Amino acid sequence: MSRQSAFRPSQTLAIYDGAALRVVNGANLGDSLSFADELMLEDIYRLSPVAALHPMALSGLARSPFRIAASSEIGTPGADLHLDCCLTFMSGHGGTAECLIFVETDAEGNVRQVYVHPLAPMQPKTDYVLVGIDRDGAMQRFAQIACTSFTRGTAITLATGAQKPVEALEPGDKVLTRDHGVQEIRWVGQHTVRATGAFAPIRIAQGTLNNTADLIVSPDFRLFIYQRHDALGAGRSELLVRARHLVNGKTITQEPGGFIDYFQMILDDHYIIYAEGIAAESMIVDDRTSAALPDDLNDALERLVPGHKRMDSSDLEIDEQFLARPDAAELLRRSSGG
Repeated sequence: MSRQSAFRPSQTLAIYDGAALRVVNGANLGDSLSFADELMLEDIYRLSPVAALHPMALSGLARSPFRIAASSEIGTPGADLHLDCCLTFMSGHGGTAECLIFVETDAEGNVRQVYVHPLAPMQPKTDYVLVGIDRDGAMQRFAQIACTSFTRGTAITLATGAQKPVEALEPGDKVLTRDHGVQEIRWVGQHTVRATGAFAPIRIAQGTLNNTADLIVSPDFRLFIYQRHDALGAGRSELLVRARHLVNGKTITQEPGGFIDYFQMILDDHYIIYAEGIAAESMIVDDRTSAALPDDLNDALERLVPGHKRMDSSDLEIDEQFLARPDAAELLRRSSGG
């Protein structure tokens, strides 16, 4: 395998075919899940017992329409993929589940296929009542998944070497970066979400990656690893590793349940900072994550640090296949000198 193939520039989503969810009671009885214009509130859906999630790879992180990547397991490579809406379902147990609806179109712009990206686990043999259809907020929900987020209490290393919990940080505070010395925080944000599915946090137990305390981050959060020797066969020493790709059920776990406060920080560029003593990324503002930010902040960033949105660190990200082993975290700890 070539060095280039070890890294992926695309975002990968877990997708159901729209036909996996069908109306079992309501106005659209018998119909599969579709796009917003064809949906009716209060219709009751049920997930097929043979439904399976498939990885869909998107090339780049541009705004909708996205492009289905050549490596995608599902969908037509090269086709446009439109983010149509965010749906909210309520189960008979009173819990809610959100789904993002994507529509693949052909060269003439006609609908070819509808796909479902669940933001929380959905179970077969369970009735789900459609209670919400949100077109305006869909991109924001999609963006929040990609935001680099710490959780309350995470200790961030300041320029002085002191530690400060992320929720206490303010614009103007100076933090230590790995390669660019002291840098000033431009913005600190927070959002609270239900800790389930794509938003359930990842806990990295103390010492697992030489971290000084448990580190709890959002699933797509990326850690920076410098390998003294190439333990994973990735072909390079500097790696960015998504937290969710390291879950092993023991020292690195995903922890659903309740609600979670996520915090983000923006510096003048996408820098490597230190959280609980280990290297981790600050938030990068790109075409996707910018949808999660206030409009006035996007305007300010464009004026103050216009180069920020051009940052691209995808060449450092290691493919999930290199981490699909129970000892991946231990290998990374040892190879980084721990």
